[in-house]
Amino acid sequence: MSTSSTTPEVALTGDIQPEIAPSAKDDILWPPGDLYSDEPPLESDLHRDQIDLLIRLLKSFWSDRQDFYASGNLTIYYSPNQLKSEYFRGPDFFVVLNAENRPRKSWAVWEEGGKYPNLIVELLSDSTAKTESRAQKRDLTQDIFRHP
Repeated sequence: MSTSSTTPEVALTGDIQPEIAPSAKDDILWPPGDLYSDEPPLESDLHRDQIDLLIRLLKSFWSDRQDFYASGNLTIYYSPNQLKSEYFRGPDFFVVLNAENRPRKSWAVWEEGGKYPNLIVELLSDSTAKTESRAQKRDLTQDIFRHP
């Protein structure tokens, strides 16, 4: 892999997690944090309704709180190399605790004090269960997003 002064060398561990070479860590140019979400359209009205129901229920249950962020089908950017690769996932529903409750175009971990979602929910229909890799999503949330 070729490198330049603005692109750190990246090594892949496993199938999904990029690691930045130690010599390049100080040279990282972080992308802007106001990136637009880049998620594909939802596959059905039911899928959209389920996501909306989860968000509305949590916001209603925690209506007296302003210290969390809940969203769905929104890209979570977690790597400075992500914009140039396939290392991104937008969960169907996610919650981040101790976060400012404000509108966002996406969740950029480096702009949010290094915070990853505390809860991630993926909804699978018959068709998405056939096309989405459960093991890959599990590994992503377990290894990169640090969920057990």
